[in-house]
Amino acid sequence: MIKITLPDGAVREYAPGITALEIAKSISEGLARKVLAANVNGQVWDATRPIKKDAALKLLTWDDKDGKTTFWHSSAHLMAEAVESLFPGVKFWVGPALTKEGEKGFYYDMDLGGTKISEEDLRKLEKKMNELAKSGSNYIRKEIPKAEALQYFSGKGDEYKLDLLQGLQDGEITFYSQGNFTDLCRGPHIPHTGFIKAIKLTNIAGAYWKNDEKNKMLTRVYGVTFPSQKELDEYLLLLEEAKKRDHRKLGKELGIYTMDDDVGPGLIMWLPNGTIIIEELENLAKETEHAAGYKRVITPHIAKESMYLTSGHLPYYAESMYPPMELEGEKYYLKSMNCPHHHKIFAAEPKSYRDLPYRIAEYGTVYRYEQSGELFGLMRVRCLHMNDAHIYCTKEQFEAEFRAVNEMYIKYFKIFGIDKYVMRLSLHSPEKLGQKYVNEPELWKETEEMVRQVLISSEIPYMEVQDEAAFYGPKIDVQIYSVIGREFTLATNQVDFSQGRSFKLQYTTADNQSDTPLIIHRAPLGTHERFIGFLLEHYAGKLPVWLSPLQVKILPISDKFLDYAQSILQKLKNYDIRAEVDDRQEKIGKKIRDTELSRVPYMLVVGEKEMTENKVAVRRQGRGDLGAKTVDDFINEINIEIKERTAE
Repeated sequence: MIKITLPDGAVREYAPGITALEIAKSISEGLARKVLAANVNGQVWDATRPIKKDAALKLLTWDDKDGKTTFWHSSAHLMAEAVESLFPGVKFWVGPALTKEGEKGFYYDMDLGGTKISEEDLRKLEKKMNELAKSGSNYIRKEIPKAEALQYFSGKGDEYKLDLLQGLQDGEITFYSQGNFTDLCRGPHIPHTGFIKAIKLTNIAGAYWKNDEKNKMLTRVYGVTFPSQKELDEYLLLLEEAKKRDHRKLGKELGIYTMDDDVGPGLIMWLPNGTIIIEELENLAKETEHAAGYKRVITPHIAKESMYLTSGHLPYYAESMYPPMELEGEKYYLKSMNCPHHHKIFAAEPKSYRDLPYRIAEYGTVYRYEQSGELFGLMRVRCLHMNDAHIYCTKEQFEAEFRAVNEMYIKYFKIFGIDKYVMRLSLHSPEKLGQKYVNEPELWKETEEMVRQVLISSEIPYMEVQDEAAFYGPKIDVQIYSVIGREFTLATNQVDFSQGRSFKLQYTTADNQSDTPLIIHRAPLGTHERFIGFLLEHYAGKLPVWLSPLQVKILPISDKFLDYAQSILQKLKNYDIRAEVDDRQEKIGKKIRDTELSRVPYMLVVGEKEMTENKVAVRRQGRGDLGAKTVDDFINEINIEIKERTAE
């Protein structure tokens, strides 16, 4: 018998060769009907794959990320079967589930031999996929010797799969079949096609084979599937709303940022409106950090190679760094992280236990060489302005400091009206110590448990994920959700037990000994780029008054009231309220409509009555007419809204 340990700690015994699906049935028939895959000893497996040794088992359903990924990868195979039936002779490259933040569904890259797929073809393929799904064909895994796999794909003249096989050895090769379709694939897959109830093929694109523009252009077909039609319908509605809120579209309409080929891909230039938003965010961060005992610092944009070798960024992070510049026989790198510079600041002057916790903060500019295909508006860029800080503390101070950072996150969530969030506790993978992670197994265990206990005692919602830690310690990645449910990775809170020793950071203890501080890396507002992208989508461009580049537009009914409008403008400027006068010779209805479209929070309409009574007719974005007020009353009210950073 083998022992199966379930997530609640319960241990059950079964005969060797039992499958996760059979185990689910032994617990509940209802549970078995939901199982899509299984996590077996940390690896995602087919629910129908035999388990032959003792194992820790988690059954995966649609509610699990790995369950969805398996569902969508299996859907890619279903689409490939449909394509093969309608386009005989097609050759396939890869067909993964989409795993980037906020993405849902799958794609498959294929060589159609010069044939082009049209939108009409997508509808035909959807129909065929629905037909194949209803057949309930099992996904069948089979281990194949390399020689047999090479023979199979040579017979089909499939250069794409033959290329994939070159890097594989006997024991690493599996075929998956469902219905009349067989593919080279490592899996896993759902038990059968009947789980797939709702299908939508969403897009056709071109993709170079192996992402290399020197290679042939393949056809990429995107799709999304769900276990119910209701979920698909809801997703399509959400997709339409998301298009309206796309930060790239809003960023252009509202004059927030621009990019230029002569400057370079992924390098953002902030226009005046975007710069105002940045300044307001920095003011918020500076106020909050000053109150929390942080000191501000400024560091250079480049540093010598030796510093990044000491920090470990070159061995562990080199592929994300820009190539070096050689000057006077030395190599210099663009700064990819603020951490090493901050460590040098800590080391610049002697420290004692009385100086700890030592907190330093910077909105630091960093540069990361993201791959061209990964760049996406403000969300994936190559130049980032990060709300960074480092806290140097004793082990005894760690819990209070780490908790305070998490509480700072929650304060920010309330300011920005973020109601849904979860903290991802990212852990290391023991198998990758010395490769991806610093080789200190005991310190990993200790610090991961320290972070876990802070989260538990703080009653903060969190989830644990393996193999996503920083190379120097565990971290929390903060996942936030916009008002329409789109997920964003906002910020990070990291523990570092390694770089203090690497940089020989020391402080004098109370008993006059030397010790190395623990380091907390934190960035509650993430980067300007990602956070402003999130805010544009979260608020659909209708930013709170305190953040809005233009807070008030004064709309004179005619030129006769321009002087009165200008006098109001001057009054508002005296209180640092960002305002303009619409002095165009247009009808007031058009002025109001245009101001609504430009998402200015407040409109002050002025005509004969308002000028005579020294008042303004106030209109609020999205709420319409709020009635007439004196200029002083309006200024008092908007000042409170700005000072309190009220979120609509």
